[in-house]
Amino acid sequence: MSTSTENPAGYSIEEGNAASRNAYNWSKKTFRNRAGKPGEPAQDLDGGFSNEIRFGAERLGISSDGIGTKIEVAERLNKYDTLGYDLIAMTADDLIAAGFVPTNLSNIIDVNHLDYDVVDQMMRGLHDAANFAQVAITGGEIAELGNRIGGWPGAKMNFNWCSTAIGVLHPSLAQPLSGKTAQAGHVVVALRSPSFRSNGYSLARKTLQKVFGDNWHDAPFDAVLNEELGMKNEELGAPDNSSFLIPHSSLSAAAGEAPKSWGEAMLAPSLIYSPGVAALLDAGLPLHGVAHITGGGVADNFSRVLKNGLGAVLDNLFAPLPAMQRLCEIGGISAETAYLYWNMGTGMLLVTEEASAAAVVASLQASGYEAQIAGHLTAERGVTLRVAAGELRYE
Repeated sequence: MSTSTENPAGYSIEEGNAASRNAYNWSKKTFRNRAGKPGEPAQDLDGGFSNEIRFGAERLGISSDGIGTKIEVAERLNKYDTLGYDLIAMTADDLIAAGFVPTNLSNIIDVNHLDYDVVDQMMRGLHDAANFAQVAITGGEIAELGNRIGGWPGAKMNFNWCSTAIGVLHPSLAQPLSGKTAQAGHVVVALRSPSFRSNGYSLARKTLQKVFGDNWHDAPFDAVLNEELGMKNEELGAPDNSSFLIPHSSLSAAAGEAPKSWGEAMLAPSLIYSPGVAALLDAGLPLHGVAHITGGGVADNFSRVLKNGLGAVLDNLFAPLPAMQRLCEIGGISAETAYLYWNMGTGMLLVTEEASAAAVVASLQASGYEAQIAGHLTAERGVTLRVAAGELRYE
């Protein structure tokens, strides 16, 4: 399945992937600058969102990303203390997907004009998220760029927020996780996502704008959906270890309060998976590939770890979030489109051996995550999703 230039989100995943491949090809031409020297990059990790750099025997991972247009939701609600979870999740979970345990993060905030209180909220949330992920924030910059930075016109401050994170290859691994050791018959384990994470907001905002107008963030969230989204901490899978708890200030639903508006529903922060996956590696459980489900949805991201002509059948994914289902209904969005742009309730997929699948699920659940066996790998190419909306096939 492919996406054309004209699509509901207003941008092309296919074209974006092509541009990214081209940019990476230019980048790879610089790898020889560090060949045989400290900082030498790995040559064989194409297709992922992080790469390995070597300093003697030390093998580090590096990943860069940003929050994207989810920032506009925070601007509309004048609430900025949850975005740090999104910023760290985008890089930390890309690192752990390759087997690198996140350790440090540097961030850049580009603003139109500086507002001290807004930046304070942002950094307080980043502090909380870093504590959750056990990451140290060791660098950053704030740059005032005037009208070069835009956003929602009613905001106190318009900004863009990006970060680069590094991590160390888990000592149990001889090489980064890439999917190269996966085999047909291996089992796929899914981790539930309680939010949109930080992807697919162009399509969501476009839909909400069309249905509710300019102030869509104030539109009341459907009362029936409020009931469905009334999650408590235990429903989010919060573990006994308090360092894993999502603070009540970060997610109103975690305190038993359902979102009152579409803005609140869309601002729900990303759940950071890296501590749970690191715990799997600490326990010596085998992983052969990990896919962080971000832009491009389940199939596009999972395809990145399907090497050697393998495919997958995923017939037990988590159900789409009620907000996603409702957006499909009110916006006339097809299941094919929704599964292409949103995580649809599944934020990460892990490939393990059949004999270890139950132990992997149990470990993730003990770490406070909702996890379940979602399917298996096949010897035939392509990803097949069997979901409530029917069977979706991606080549």
